[in-house]
Amino acid sequence: MTDTTRTSLAARLHELAAAAPDRIAVSAAEGSLTRGELDADSDVRARELVQLGVRPGHFVCVVLPNGLEFVSVLVAIWKAGAVPVPLSARLTGAELTELIDLLDPWVVVGADPAVTGGRPCLPPGHHPADHPEVTLDRSVISPSWKAIASGGSTGRPKVIVATASASLAEQHLDVSALGIAEEDASVVTAPLSHNGPFIGLVHTLLLGGRVVFTGRFDPEKVLATVQRERATWLYLVPTMMSRIWKLPEEVRGAYDLSSLRVIIHMGAPCPAWLKRAWVDWLGPDRFLEMYTSTEGVVVFVATGREWLRRPGTVGLPRGGEVQVRSVDGEVLPPGATGQVWVRRAAELGSSYRYLGASAHADSHGWETFGDIGRLDEDGYLYIEDREADMILVGGSNVYPAEIEAALLDHPAVEDCCVIGLPNDDLGQVPHAIVYATGEVDEAALAEHAAGRLAPYKRPRSHEFVESALRDAAGKVRRRQLRSDRLAGVRPG
Repeated sequence: MTDTTRTSLAARLHELAAAAPDRIAVSAAEGSLTRGELDADSDVRARELVQLGVRPGHFVCVVLPNGLEFVSVLVAIWKAGAVPVPLSARLTGAELTELIDLLDPWVVVGADPAVTGGRPCLPPGHHPADHPEVTLDRSVISPSWKAIASGGSTGRPKVIVATASASLAEQHLDVSALGIAEEDASVVTAPLSHNGPFIGLVHTLLLGGRVVFTGRFDPEKVLATVQRERATWLYLVPTMMSRIWKLPEEVRGAYDLSSLRVIIHMGAPCPAWLKRAWVDWLGPDRFLEMYTSTEGVVVFVATGREWLRRPGTVGLPRGGEVQVRSVDGEVLPPGATGQVWVRRAAELGSSYRYLGASAHADSHGWETFGDIGRLDEDGYLYIEDREADMILVGGSNVYPAEIEAALLDHPAVEDCCVIGLPNDDLGQVPHAIVYATGEVDEAALAEHAAGRLAPYKRPRSHEFVESALRDAAGKVRRRQLRSDRLAGVRPG
């Protein structure tokens, strides 16, 4: 490999396969793929895509769970010069239809044909016949290496299409913000339809490493996987960290995690008590916290030691600048809380384009994605919550993330979501939706919150549900939860 500007991601994986064809590239519940097997299987799939009419720049949707098939299909899409769009296999038919209509992909892999609008559809578990008459163009490079779907601020879906091509040079592997190094054994715990785990998979493979999927999240299973695989890199979201931490101490302590070099967490603000518990357990030098948007305009990274010096920080900006502004657009001084705005370094160019949405940007290139935070005197960023989730209680701003962190500190609370409900006197009041795995009632939670939250921040009502509220990537459908409750709620 010499000219990385003309080396595609697929070509890089082909080179790795030629160098060590028997080395394991991916492991999952259903087995493993060596580098050579991945290269050969993705060739067959790529020839089928081309035979179906896929051409460079076409979107190909992948509606598959984490596993060997997903990875082989992904590489095949790059080999065809197309753009992979991983979509959650847990979306409803209506949600998939809406996204597929927005994308107008050439082929959909893994979805029910009923939702694809008559477009070519390959079922999950599909083993294509080879098409030797199709010659793959080994020099082709997709104009975009990924497109990730997301819920828009209006509730309508949007797709964030990366402007970086599927070339090795544009991956900047030598300065990966995720902390992935050559030949890491990476444990990926969250769905590949989300940006963080998707990048973790891709960068590990490109750096010659081995990816291990854990399947449906189980806290003890993750620890067992790290021990068994001698994993060096682990992806988590705060919900997963909480569930692992709440295992009995004798269970957590039974596993050898000494192989871990990096534990990276992202996807949501991490409660300070939880982060400190993990740092005390495993030491600060293995931890990275990453904050960014799927758009990837600017990335913030905080090491464990930085966090200890500045509890709550998500770090300094990489590849751009940050400001905190008031609702009137005034740039606020250090310590003041407001809307977070970021601007990418001009020499880097744009990192994305939208389908189904428009950027919230000003004429000087600054953009905001709706997060609320503050800066300290040295420019370190602290995230409070999302503006759209904020609850206005009698004129005071209340951030659900703060209340959720306090409730999750209760040993019986496995998961929770706080929303604002109408109140005749105060406008809105916090309502807590709680999934508990131990004995706890509303009175006990109220007492627990009283020692941790100011009176106006405490939930005025509690609702207990039978299952976790967040998905495997730590995401919660807060807007839908609120809409469901508003349909029958009586103002308090």
